[in-house]
Amino acid sequence: MEKLPKAGILFAIGIVLAIIILFKSSVNIGAGEAGVLFNFFSGVDTSKTYGEGFHIIAPWNDMTEFRVKQQSFSDSMEVLSVNGLKVTVEGTVWFQPEYDNLPRLYKEKGANYVETILDPAINAATRSVVGRYTPEQLYSSKKEIIVSEIMSELTKELKGQYLTVNKVFVKEVKLPPKINDAIERKLRQEQEAQEYEFRLVKAQKEAERQRIDAQGKAAANDILSKSLTDKILMEKGIEATLKLAESPNSKVIVVGSSDNGGLPIILGNQ
Repeated sequence: MEKLPKAGILFAIGIVLAIIILFKSSVNIGAGEAGVLFNFFSGVDTSKTYGEGFHIIAPWNDMTEFRVKQQSFSDSMEVLSVNGLKVTVEGTVWFQPEYDNLPRLYKEKGANYVETILDPAINAATRSVVGRYTPEQLYSSKKEIIVSEIMSELTKELKGQYLTVNKVFVKEVKLPPKINDAIERKLRQEQEAQEYEFRLVKAQKEAERQRIDAQGKAAANDILSKSLTDKILMEKGIEATLKLAESPNSKVIVVGSSDNGGLPIILGNQ
């Protein structure tokens, strides 16, 4: 009879141990994540990346999970322009670890690779790009150009680091207040000068148009004056006289003498 309680206790202990072992041996990796196995005897297993779902491992081993879907890292940093002035750059980088090389990333760079690898690479790339420009160039340059250059430099910095950069976004480039105000004043003055130049050119073109128009009219009048001979004037005068004679309105018409070519002179019209 005494053996039954002992057997029950041993059975209960066995069940508990089995549950503990099963709990320690089972791993469920979530969506968008992957696992790296750390073997108690040999260290990080670099031969395999464990994907989503349920996995059974030896209880003395350990599984470390990482996000492998695209993620972002935002930062604000002070860098120097080409003439030594401080510039603040705010931006965001979208990246993800290389799935097949995740075990190597963990073994060589550690679990906190964002702080140890990505952040320094972003700083180095940004300093390299911003250091090529003056504050005036940074103010007027299109962000797309800066983004493209940072992306290129960042890709070089992360070569062989088991990380893929998908996109770089520069939110803002802040210049020192005095430099920023001076650049804005200069741009306003340039804009005003361009507007004045535009108005001046427009006025010059209008004056030229009027001059050409006046020359055209003068030339036309000169041609007309030369073409009006005495005979033509006499003919026009006769035509006018005939039209006046046909008009029903009462009037007095005196036909001119030979001094005016016989053109009609209207003395009255009612």
